[in-house]
Amino acid sequence: MFNKKLITDVDVRGKRILVRVDFNVPIKDGQVADDTRIRAALPTIQYLLEHGAAVILCSHLGRPKEGPEAKYSMRPTAVRLAELMGKKVSFVEDCIGPLAEKAAGELQAGQVLVLENTRFYKGEEKNDPQIAQGLAKLADIYVNDAFGSAHRAHASTEGVARLLPAVGGFLMEKEIQYLGQAIADPKKPFVAILGGAKVSDKIGVIRNLLGKADTILIGGGMANTFFRAEGYPTGDSLVEEEALETARRLLAESGSWLRLPVDLVIAQAFEAEAPSRVISSGPVPEGWRILDIGSESVEAFGKVIKEAGTLVWNGPMGVFEFPRFALGTFGIARAVADSHAVSIVGGGDSVAAINQSGLADKITHISTGGGASLEMLEGLELPGVAALQDK
Repeated sequence: MFNKKLITDVDVRGKRILVRVDFNVPIKDGQVADDTRIRAALPTIQYLLEHGAAVILCSHLGRPKEGPEAKYSMRPTAVRLAELMGKKVSFVEDCIGPLAEKAAGELQAGQVLVLENTRFYKGEEKNDPQIAQGLAKLADIYVNDAFGSAHRAHASTEGVARLLPAVGGFLMEKEIQYLGQAIADPKKPFVAILGGAKVSDKIGVIRNLLGKADTILIGGGMANTFFRAEGYPTGDSLVEEEALETARRLLAESGSWLRLPVDLVIAQAFEAEAPSRVISSGPVPEGWRILDIGSESVEAFGKVIKEAGTLVWNGPMGVFEFPRFALGTFGIARAVADSHAVSIVGGGDSVAAINQSGLADKITHISTGGGASLEMLEGLELPGVAALQDK
């Protein structure tokens, strides 16, 4: 499925290797609050070190507006990486230019260097050739192991891959094999569970899956738009007016493949403690809004999930940040974990639900990329992958 060259296909001994990792992690009080993405990169880093390479890591973190901002520095990720690896990790306060070149030039085989945030340069997101050239100067070989950023054609994901021999890392390979396999040759029945706020984010996915999935279960805010498209009043619920026509067409095309919730948790305000009640799917009274799927929906969806051979889940079933309206999401998390299917979970909130439920070890593959996994499910080629050398 993954027809690109990997780190195992090139000789890395004695070489400087620039690895694009996804260390875009939450930082709290100057420390890494969740190191999942850093841990996910360890197999690639360890392999390169064991095979005599000097490893230079680059990543973005957050969305800095005007150049360097201390709160978006990569330094805490270097500290956490050193703790996880039990060895010294160097850090340099730039990602291109003289400082970075000096630090990279002095790096010996078996040593690790973390560069400063690539997004401290505006041109990173514009795929500026000068930034790509600046990064390429640091190394002999480029490795992309940042699946979470592979759907973006940025200087550190796509531009630099055109300038150095470019191959994939182990995380990239694993992600693409699982997601690619799910689409190309799933174990049947193939069930997709889609949630989150917006239909517009997932139209391409639904379209691509209509011919492939046996059932698509819809929850979260996006279900509201489908209810309105079916002609039901939705009260004060979030609805994407501009997506109504598309939702109507999808309902018409999908027949019984597309399943909506059968009961809903509605509340009088978008607040954690708002008065709430459960209603059967249908008209939502004025002044009320849909904030979660009800227990009957969890049960109905659970039956479909139980029979599945392959499961792909992206997006929460309700307003997951409010504990009272997270029960639908946790119910689905439990059903996915209990199934015997090949299960793939992607997207921040779905992954958070699995982690918070303590069910992560019961999922076949937890994707590190929300947007990238969606684009793969949509059948799109990812720029960061397209730029790598073919086998």
